[in-house]
Amino acid sequence: MLYPSIDEMMKKVDSKYSLVVAASRRARALRDGEKTELRGQKSHKQVGVALEEIYHDLVQVEQRNED
Repeated sequence: MLYPSIDEMMKKVDSKYSLVVAASRRARALRDGEKTELRGQKSHKQVGVALEEIYHDLVQVEQRNED
């Protein structure tokens, strides 16, 4: 089973697409040298760490209206 599960992650965002965009942007920032405040992470890859940060509310996903 994957951690965090997609069902749990969907409670944090409005769509899977928003989750993918947020996780990829955060993973890119981690790759470029930003530090994580997450301790005891289960993943060693940037995308996994980004998803864990979103799950633990260390990164906020903003909703944008494109009107």
